[in-house]
Amino acid sequence: MAEATPKIKILKGAEPDLSAATYQIYDESHTIGNALRWMLMKNPKVEFCGYSVPHPSENHIHMRIQMYDNLSSLTALLTALSDLDDLCVTIDEAYNKSLREGKYERWDEKS
Repeated sequence: MAEATPKIKILKGAEPDLSAATYQIYDESHTIGNALRWMLMKNPKVEFCGYSVPHPSENHIHMRIQMYDNLSSLTALLTALSDLDDLCVTIDEAYNKSLREGKYERWDEKS
């Protein structure tokens, strides 16, 4: 049986207290990268956050997070992932509610 690739890996060069680290997030692209960067930058304790796609043929992104006051970037990352998940649930619920209530614009198809 092949060994599973970890979803998130801390890359070399991270601070020992993880106040600054680059994370490799496997099997993700700009879709999650930009949304996660946005969510992280909403945190006032995050000094810097950016992501890159190292190469189009590689199926992962690199997310760099630097924190103020020697706080843990891993904690900030996990919080941002949870907050992003909550946001997606809220959007899904609002979308489904509007569908049930018929509160959306409809276009009639014309032959």
